Amino acid sequence: MAYASLATGVLLAAGTGSRFDPNGLRNKLLAPLPEGTCVARESAQRLLRVVPKVIAVVRPGAEALAHVLNDAGCDVVFAPGAARGMGASLAAGVETDHEAESWIVALADMPCIAVESIEAVARALDGGASLVAPFYRGQRGHPVGFGYAHRAALVALDGDAGARALLSTHPLTRVEVDDPGILRDVDTPADLKGL
Repeated sequence: MAYASLATGVLLAAGTGSRFDPNGLRNKLLAPLPEGTCVARESAQRLLRVVPKVIAVVRPGAEALAHVLNDAGCDVVFAPGAARGMGASLAAGVETDHEAESWIVALADMPCIAVESIEAVARALDGGASLVAPFYRGQRGHPVGFGYAHRAALVALDGDAGARALLSTHPLTRVEVDDPGILRDVDTPADLKGL
């Protein structure tokens, strides 16, 4: 672990990935990256290099993905409301750990985020910031850090908007990073080729 954050990681891995495979036969999070590691495992491992605990949120029925994430060192939670959207998944992840005082929320389909970017968010959060996001060339990316003051709002989330309302209505600590990976996700098979 490069920087030992006090935050708990929440890895959102409960989406359907319909743009990756409209038929729903292939889970993009299990797709291999060029070096062989699957997308979700790489995302989890990067987050685990900064935080001591990662809660990976998966949808019901995603046992293969749950196994991969558990094997990577995550605590896996099945979110019964995952079909309602990212907000329900995020709420399930935050609600799981009653001892957490802050959270770094990452998306499992973003395996290119530099560990240094996660560390930058963690340092700001551990330093007292209430809401933190990395920025690359003026664009907000992931992961996002939330202090304990936002716990009630996070566990009340539902639907597909995720935490956008929190980000737009509360003061945000911006962390500038030189990392385009904070903006790159895997939505289609072509996205894998560009990694």
